Amino acid sequence: MDLNLERDLCFFDIEATGLNVVRDRIVQIAIIKYCKDGRDPQELSLMINPGIPISLEAMLVHGIQPKDVANKPTFQQLAQKIWDFIGNADLAGYNSTRFDIPMLMEEFARVGMEFDISKRRSIDVQRIFYKMEPRTLKAALKFYCDKDHDEAHDAMADVRATIDVFVGQLGKYEGVDYRDEDGNILDAPVKKDVQTLHEFTNDNRFVDATQKLRADVNGDIVFNFGKYMGKPVGETLYEDRQYYNWILNKEFTSQVKQMVKKLVRDYEKGLKGKDDNGNKE
Repeated sequence: MDLNLERDLCFFDIEATGLNVVRDRIVQIAIIKYCKDGRDPQELSLMINPGIPISLEAMLVHGIQPKDVANKPTFQQLAQKIWDFIGNADLAGYNSTRFDIPMLMEEFARVGMEFDISKRRSIDVQRIFYKMEPRTLKAALKFYCDKDHDEAHDAMADVRATIDVFVGQLGKYEGVDYRDEDGNILDAPVKKDVQTLHEFTNDNRFVDATQKLRADVNGDIVFNFGKYMGKPVGETLYEDRQYYNWILNKEFTSQVKQMVKKLVRDYEKGLKGKDDNGNKE
């Protein structure tokens, strides 16, 4: 793949027991890692015993049944292997921002490993597709590559299809400007640069996959739900510790909890650097 890489780039796909990123579990993960040093891509494909039932809806999609994973290792047993394989790589996938990344973060959090994505860039190939040609992965493969996706919802097959679509997008949209729904024009955003693709495929208004937190017009992180809707998160939770503890103990994603902790810490550090009148010392 002809792409300017500052660090390794992992394309990955997850099949799960369902679609709830907090309650459901991974049953299969596949990763293809492109290395910044130009080595051949590395592959990892694992079947995982989720420890909970697989929903009928999920089985109808990916075809993985309880008997297929009954004797497979649990995520806890495989976590270090997956962690080491990914390393400090940037991430890419199809609908990865809303599903695969937060699902993986939750699984790591359950075994006491904080998978921090704040310093990783991510490319969501679906968002390139939906912005430029709104359709599905199967249609995308046909549209960009003139291929049929006969193995849909096998994780490794989906990863390969995603990579094929991504390469097709890089070629098709080279030099093509993007016009958003408000008529604003972005100069040729689909290019061989991870940072540019990260910015194009991520909605910076929301700072977590479940859209519980967002950035306001001043760039401050505020609540996007509940009684503090629109209020700054760090300041609000520093003052309302009961609500802070409620978030940490309720069914919010580990991504939200990580961000909440950091915002409160940052606000507290800011207070320590000011005098009684609120001026910087």
